[in-house]
Amino acid sequence: MVVTAPFILGAMMSRQKAYLSHRDVGILAIELGKRIRRFPHPRKNHEATFPIKLYGVPRGGVLALYALMCRVGFWVEVVEEPKDADVFIDDIIDSGATRDIYTTLYPGVPFMALVDKTGPAELLSDAWVVFPWERNEQQKEESPIADSTIRLLQYIGEDPAREGLTETPERVAKAWKYWTSGYTQDAGELLKVFEDGAQGCDEMIMVRDIPLYSKCEHHLADIFGAVTIAYIPNGKIVGLSKLNRLADMFARRLQVQERLTNQIADALHTNLAPLGVGVIIKARHMCMESRGVCQQGHMTITSALRGVIKTDNRARGEFLKLAE
Repeated sequence: MVVTAPFILGAMMSRQKAYLSHRDVGILAIELGKRIRRFPHPRKNHEATFPIKLYGVPRGGVLALYALMCRVGFWVEVVEEPKDADVFIDDIIDSGATRDIYTTLYPGVPFMALVDKTGPAELLSDAWVVFPWERNEQQKEESPIADSTIRLLQYIGEDPAREGLTETPERVAKAWKYWTSGYTQDAGELLKVFEDGAQGCDEMIMVRDIPLYSKCEHHLADIFGAVTIAYIPNGKIVGLSKLNRLADMFARRLQVQERLTNQIADALHTNLAPLGVGVIIKARHMCMESRGVCQQGHMTITSALRGVIKTDNRARGEFLKLAE
């Protein structure tokens, strides 16, 4: 769906978030209605056959359907079951996962949304779209995540209104903002390089056993352990605490340990241009210990070597010995 420039100007943009107003939703509903009428529906003899039966995908699609009915309600009919629908309606198509489920179960039935981020020329494709029904009066950024947490609690059979859980959704939102804070940081800005003090410094510098906390991208489970980082200067050094911050920056993203190890090594090698870099991570993975094989205490060890620490046997041996 092509979103017109006036609509984009009407949306309140904040940190790559588009806060849609009720007026914005009304404009999108009108455009969606035009698309529905033009679409050749497989269950009708031709596109002008009315009423067109619509099913709102729970739960955002139901609200999108109501918005659509307010604008074009005279030629549509709401159905209770997806098997009776001529068109499926949702509020947003983001990854397309929900759309794919419905189009697989009901081949040939079109799946449409107020915002289709997979469509060509979609101007909101890079923004986090927040509908009016997804934010509270203060427009807290945590609200969409908090809403999802409420749904998760309901899914597992809990009562989100129970006293011990009433504040949990907002706590979870704030926690995830911190756990994924690495996405907002840049290694080049983090690594302040000094030439003063680096004169004659050509021996290995190492910080061992830096605490490491991350999240597995496959199950969102905890990864925790320690990372050891070493480099051999080449006329430049970096503040020792920056090595800790560099490791934490990449760890505060959804990760696999192999990529995390290489990201730390590559960032140091690129921004500091040392003679060599060595990184070793020893970590435990809760996706393996608390589910799946459910075996505790295993340590996964990964390494990434660059420059002379990889190519020179003496430098490599020194690094591995010091890292023990």
